[in-house]
Amino acid sequence: MADSQLVVLDKIQIQQKINRIAYQILEDNLNEKEIVLAGIWDRGYKLALRLKDVLLKISDLKVLILRIDLEKNNSKLVASTDLDETKWKNKVIILVDDVLNSGKTLAYGLGVFLNTPHKKIRTVVLVDRSHKIFPIATDFVGLQMATVLKEHVDVVLDVDGQEDCVYLS
Repeated sequence: MADSQLVVLDKIQIQQKINRIAYQILEDNLNEKEIVLAGIWDRGYKLALRLKDVLLKISDLKVLILRIDLEKNNSKLVASTDLDETKWKNKVIILVDDVLNSGKTLAYGLGVFLNTPHKKIRTVVLVDRSHKIFPIATDFVGLQMATVLKEHVDVVLDVDGQEDCVYLS
C-alpha cells in the first residue's frame, strides 16, 4: 500500500457490507423463488459471487450468476454475457458493480436487459462516490462517500496475495 492510499473498508468491513446487502436483497425479494445476480466483470462479478454465497446461506432463493463484459471505454454500448437471455427472461435482475463513479458502467450494464422482459431490476454497488453524470440510482449500497473527482477508489477483492480492501487515493 502506498502512503497516499487510505483504507476505507478493510476485509471484515467489506464482508459486513456484503452481508447487509444480501439481507436487503432478500427482503426486497421475499416472494421470489429465483433471482439473477448480474455482475459486471471483473470486480462486480466477484462481488456478485460473494453475495450469492451469503444469499444461499440465509435463504432458499435460487441464485443465478450472470457475467457481463463491457467495453467501458467505448462511446457506444458494447456488451456480452456468459448466458443466453432466456436464462434471465421474466426474472428479477440485480446488477452488481464495485464502485459507482459517473454511472456510465451501470447504465451500460442496464442496457443489456432493455430488450428482454423482466420482473424488476435493482442495482448494487459496494461504494457510491456520488459523482453521477448518468441518471442512475443505486438500490443497495455498501458505503456512500463523498470524494473529489481527482481521488480514486480502488476495490481489491479475491486478488492473490492481497487482502480484500477498499482504498481511497
